[in-house]
Amino acid sequence: MFGRPPKKSDNTKYYEILGVAKNASQDDLKKAYRKAAIKNHPDKGGDPEKFKELAQAYEVLSDPEKREIYDQYGEDALKEGMGGGGGGHDPFDIFQSFFGGGSPFGGGGSSRGRRQRRGDDVVHSLKVSLEDLYNGTSKKLSLSRNVICSKCKGKGSKSGASMKCSGCQGSGMKVSIRQLGPSMIQQMQHPCNECKGTGETINDKDRCPQCKGEKVVQERKCWRLSWRRECRMARR
Repeated sequence: MFGRPPKKSDNTKYYEILGVAKNASQDDLKKAYRKAAIKNHPDKGGDPEKFKELAQAYEVLSDPEKREIYDQYGEDALKEGMGGGGGGHDPFDIFQSFFGGGSPFGGGGSSRGRRQRRGDDVVHSLKVSLEDLYNGTSKKLSLSRNVICSKCKGKGSKSGASMKCSGCQGSGMKVSIRQLGPSMIQQMQHPCNECKGTGETINDKDRCPQCKGEKVVQERKCWRLSWRRECRMARR
């Protein structure tokens, strides 16, 4: 929230990065981003910093609400009001979202600069008596976890036919703006209710029959945990 009129800052940089005029249409922005992003993609020997700048510029200008704030007050207003403006999303995610979750190069998504996120640790209580620990025992442990759907490879659709959400332009977030007074605005960022924050939508007829569009399925695994009899109480 701005308690005072935000200072105006440069509001032409993003247009210059994409090489378009300030009155560029959404189609103009898409064409410019597509051409420049493919050319500068790190997987094709492009400049990683330029690729990041292109994604940041397109993320802001492709969102009508963010673009309105940027045109009026500049980049600093976005940073002050949203804690990071257009730089908060992974440029590779923006690139893949633009191409419907895939890659124009074939063979899936980008490989450079991305690591698979490690899952959270799971803590499970298992009751074992002192007698069991002393004499040795074995216990069966069964746990369920979410894993990427093997049928759709985590796409959620039969043929990767997911579409960029039109409500949030694929960002997964929406911005609500209220005019509080002359030169005073309040803006709040919240998950898009149309795509539930995923940035993409899938038609019912295209949903993966195995995961129902959830992209993950539950996998149940069993383990046999053993304690060996290794110590006895010392005798005097």
